Amino acid sequence: MNKIALAATLFAICLSTSARAADPEAGGKVFRAQCTACHSIVPGKKLVGPSLFGVVGRKAGTEDFAYSEANKSSGIIWDEATLEKYLVSPKAMVPGTKMTYAGLKNDTQRADLIAYLATIK
Repeated sequence: MNKIALAATLFAICLSTSARAADPEAGGKVFRAQCTACHSIVPGKKLVGPSLFGVVGRKAGTEDFAYSEANKSSGIIWDEATLEKYLVSPKAMVPGTKMTYAGLKNDTQRADLIAYLATIK
């Protein structure tokens, strides 16, 4: 096998082993471990933070909650890509947010959490 073919094969193997479908069930565990102190998934049930029921697809700052002005005026729609970025570092993405969470740095847990939130409708 020539070097180019070998490199292409190794690249394909790396891609297929690193790529995995997000797991909503595992995301539910992440939610319970990291999010339930501040958020519920019950429609309209506010805790320290707003309910995350139906958050995927929702415009930021529109739920009945006392959001920061930064959040209300952000223009963000909470789709999977936006949540991915936000959950790494909420304060970096929305300076002035009231959310004190430092961020979820684990890529797999973050993908699983977003997959879970997408099922809560």
